[in-house]
Amino acid sequence: MNHRHLLPSLALVAGLLSLSACNTPAPPDPAATASPGTAQDGEDADAFVARVNAEYKAMYPELSSAQWLSSTYINDDSERLAAKAQERWLGTLNGWIEEAGRFEGRPMSPDSARALAQLKLMTAMPAPKDPAKLSELTRIAARMEGTYGKGAYCTGEGPARQCRQLGQLEDVLRASRDYDAQLDAWQGWHSIAQPMRPDYARFVELVNEGAREMGYADAGTMWRSGYDMPADAFAAETDRLWEQVRPLYEQLHCYARERLQQTYGVERGRVGEGLLPAHLMGNMWQQDWGNLWDMLEPYKGAGNLDITGALERQYQRDLGAALYRRGPGADAKARFEAEREAQAQVARQMTERAQDFYVSLGMPRLPESYWQKTQFIKPLDRDVVCHASAWDMDMEGDVRTKMCIKPNEEDFTTIYHELGHVYYYLAYNGQPPLFQNGANDGFHEAIGDTIVLAMTPSYLESIGLVQSQGQSRQALINAQMRMALAKVAFLPFGLMIDRWRWGVFDGSIAPDHYNQAWWELKARYQGVAPATPRGEEFFDPGAKYHVPGNTPYTRYFLSHVLQFQFYKSLCEAAGHTGPLYECTFYDNAEAGRKFQTMLAKGAGQPWQATLKELTGSEQIDGGAVLEYFAPLQEWLQQQNEGRSCGWQTGGTTATAPPPAAPQPQT
Repeated sequence: MNHRHLLPSLALVAGLLSLSACNTPAPPDPAATASPGTAQDGEDADAFVARVNAEYKAMYPELSSAQWLSSTYINDDSERLAAKAQERWLGTLNGWIEEAGRFEGRPMSPDSARALAQLKLMTAMPAPKDPAKLSELTRIAARMEGTYGKGAYCTGEGPARQCRQLGQLEDVLRASRDYDAQLDAWQGWHSIAQPMRPDYARFVELVNEGAREMGYADAGTMWRSGYDMPADAFAAETDRLWEQVRPLYEQLHCYARERLQQTYGVERGRVGEGLLPAHLMGNMWQQDWGNLWDMLEPYKGAGNLDITGALERQYQRDLGAALYRRGPGADAKARFEAEREAQAQVARQMTERAQDFYVSLGMPRLPESYWQKTQFIKPLDRDVVCHASAWDMDMEGDVRTKMCIKPNEEDFTTIYHELGHVYYYLAYNGQPPLFQNGANDGFHEAIGDTIVLAMTPSYLESIGLVQSQGQSRQALINAQMRMALAKVAFLPFGLMIDRWRWGVFDGSIAPDHYNQAWWELKARYQGVAPATPRGEEFFDPGAKYHVPGNTPYTRYFLSHVLQFQFYKSLCEAAGHTGPLYECTFYDNAEAGRKFQTMLAKGAGQPWQATLKELTGSEQIDGGAVLEYFAPLQEWLQQQNEGRSCGWQTGGTTATAPPPAAPQPQT
């Protein structure tokens, strides 16, 4: 699974947090209002929130359309449009925030009080008030995203020159077991980020200035303040959750390292004191190890879970049909057209299969506009951002996904994940605009992955994707390993990216140590290291979309814990009584009703209350993760018995990373 997935790719609105205006007066006609961000005489707080709702909804389609174009038609023109749209949006937001100050201490409804308290958290990219600096910030943001989307690794000269973009380089990591070819592909992609380094350093200066003008110590403190708890308490909460699940990750890490050494030899299968080589993990960022199934499968062929093979066979059937329609003796052009047709067809079939799961729970079919406007495969005529994302274009049902789908397990599960965002959008689209978001950003990322957990072997068999599954212990361990390579392997990665950015924002990681700190954190949390030196001439953080795209990442760590809590609750609603890992709630109306009820509430109350209504607890907890993977953890401990597990970083053990220092809140 590719983690994949931002909530929509709009850097300008990706940080929208819990705001509520559900008991305010009806919003006025946007056409009758003054220009966005303009103070109105005689307004009370409730009227102000209603006006912001109306202005925000009126301008939102322009914002989303500009960003959609800049991600699906990358060129100087679309980059300029996106930058100007962001500039207008952030200027308007700054105006709203300044206006909100006049209501401090005045009577208002509880919902308006919540809205005003959270208004300054509506963006992950706080902008300076200075118009010139605001414009500079938006230009840098658009340029960095464009650099990422256009990124290509080129080799050779003249007619022999070959350029490969991310998808092609990922294919090498996914399928090749040639050490040098994988290293070349990994290094090649990371080279595309080097030009971003000065832009990113300036970007940090500008967003920190914007955050300080809003009363925060820095942008990282602002990010951590969006969880209905103090910033320092939130940092401590993520440390607590990591300590719960860390032992399971360490056992998986130990097992994977042993298998890598068996495949590549001891010297190439590890780096330093027990670290995993970054380019050998089957994924560009080592966040998902599912592509190493050929090496890590515990019992060969036990409970056939070859989803990729099944999807490839579907593609070949679609290709055969497309070629048949073109008649015998199809030339090269006709064959190419048939291949494109088959690629689009299998991508749509995969998406329809994911839709079917949500519909089985009582949710609506996706609107026809979704199928007309979604980007299913990579276009041939332009550069696009292939990073999977889900989009709400107008807060009224124009929903889309953007992917470059290939027929493999990773993309198949990613579709289920992205449709989780889409169905969340549709569920809360009836709420006031400032209320249209997840209970917290981790909730939004967890919805689709809760469905992925319910994609059990029995479910996959029921839809004809895998063969009949036996009930043997070996088949169970294989199924658990398949899920762990996506879910457990991701956990430390989900934590370390924002650990790096928090340090960058608060100044403890200086620009001349960006790369060093990045790899120190990857070593500490993931136990991963590059096979070759990566000095400060590189900017490896920029090779991960969410850094140049400025999408906060702790949401993904939270989601990988929350989804197991959601899953357990829905399984209980469905009446499941066996082991948790055996549960699928596919086609269960009661589980669907409970899930839909939560989705429809959006961000109307603190996330703790929403979590309690679904699960009975106000606290995020890793217990369901450990319950789900209990058979695998026991098996891994048996496999690793007698081995030296853990790893060393700089002479210090990294199996128990110290908690992050609390940051001051202002």
